[in-house]
Amino acid sequence: MTLPAVTKPTRPVGVPCPDWDILQSMLSFSVPLGKLVRTLSRLRGGGSAFPGLVVEKIDPGFMQRTLASLPLGVAVVSGTNGKTTTTKMVVELLESQGLKVFTNRSGSNFTRGVAASLLGDVDWRGKLDADIAILELDEAHAVHFVNKVEPRFSLLLNVLRDQLDRFGEIDKTARLLEHIASKTTATVVLNREDPRVARIATAINTLEAVHHPEVRYFGLDESLRSTFPNDDEMRTTAIGPSPSGTSVAAETGEDVDLPAADVVLRRVGAQDADFEFDGETVTTSMKLRGVYNIFNAAAALSLARSILGTGPVDTPKLVKALGEVAPAFGRGESLTVDGQPLELVLVKNPSGFRLGLKSFPAGGYATMIAINDNYADGRDMSWLWDVEFDSLREDGVEVLTGVRAYDMALRLQYDDVHFGVVEPDITAALRAFIDGSRGKPKRVFCTYTSMLAIRRELAKITIVEVVS
Repeated sequence: MTLPAVTKPTRPVGVPCPDWDILQSMLSFSVPLGKLVRTLSRLRGGGSAFPGLVVEKIDPGFMQRTLASLPLGVAVVSGTNGKTTTTKMVVELLESQGLKVFTNRSGSNFTRGVAASLLGDVDWRGKLDADIAILELDEAHAVHFVNKVEPRFSLLLNVLRDQLDRFGEIDKTARLLEHIASKTTATVVLNREDPRVARIATAINTLEAVHHPEVRYFGLDESLRSTFPNDDEMRTTAIGPSPSGTSVAAETGEDVDLPAADVVLRRVGAQDADFEFDGETVTTSMKLRGVYNIFNAAAALSLARSILGTGPVDTPKLVKALGEVAPAFGRGESLTVDGQPLELVLVKNPSGFRLGLKSFPAGGYATMIAINDNYADGRDMSWLWDVEFDSLREDGVEVLTGVRAYDMALRLQYDDVHFGVVEPDITAALRAFIDGSRGKPKRVFCTYTSMLAIRRELAKITIVEVVS
């Protein structure tokens, strides 16, 4: 596709030449220093965001200046569940059409995480060789990001109870996403099935701005809606108002006057799925597992189509690329240990855990659950009591680990789920799990920081994708 020309920044009017030269000298020093810190940090096993903190301190405009050079601008992906996998899908869809894409693959979805990822991709002069940036951003940190860099596109996935110690009430999370939409300049893609997300369209229409972004939706076939209850529906049988103000019939699930969606997920099979767009339904095989990942594929398709715009799109290649996307690290990722698969399933809120249990049946698998309550996980683990663990009752759980291993044990007792070893130390627990379930496929349900710890341990005994 044809990309618009980009003009190089020039010396600002009113800045004396000596001061400008000094500034340019400082900026030229910040990138090599940031790259050096990034290399040293990785050698020592440090956090992926630390180099971004360093470059933010010595060159506060680094991120804005670098991203401003991209011909197609920036697209932000945010929401409670599915950001990492959806971002990965969008990147691979756009790359199938010949675009060069920058993304924050490390999963560090804070602003300084983006800066750290940029340090890995820019050359020594700070130039980024890409057409567009697709960025996964934490809901709260996305607000700070869009205040600095206005995205051209945004994709807002869902609003569910998650990390209530950080976000407070769920409506506050919805307001964070609304702010992202208000800063978007071209297209906002919304989840039609989540009332709090869909209502953002109304807020966009009331913006006092010269240009309102276009609003597009992704959605579900009526037959699939009961699989994806919104946060209110998980706690009550009452069905609330649809985005249009009309209601959804509680007994039949039949919708009334929902907005038309750009992409609709029509069917989910064991290894394939049907998507409808442009008035046609296409079927593609899917490497991704989990019904939630397949729904997010509809979201990724809609964002990719928005970015590609009216230019030539190779639709068969686009659909083929979607079918070939592998799980993002820790999100249904399958590794091999002792000749058997070991699957990592990230869980971080009641909706995600419920869908994980539904998408990955326990039968035939040895199961471990790892629950941490570090900052990145959310300190409030009361949400575990909103998850039903009946599906684990027949085969039980071999090992419980993490900081909240005993909380998880108590929760399973109330659902009459048998469990074996309770070992808070993840390294020891993983060793016991592997030794005690030799010859069986394995599955680990884990919170974010416990997933990172488990991957580090598994990297010592098997091939684990390295995420820079």
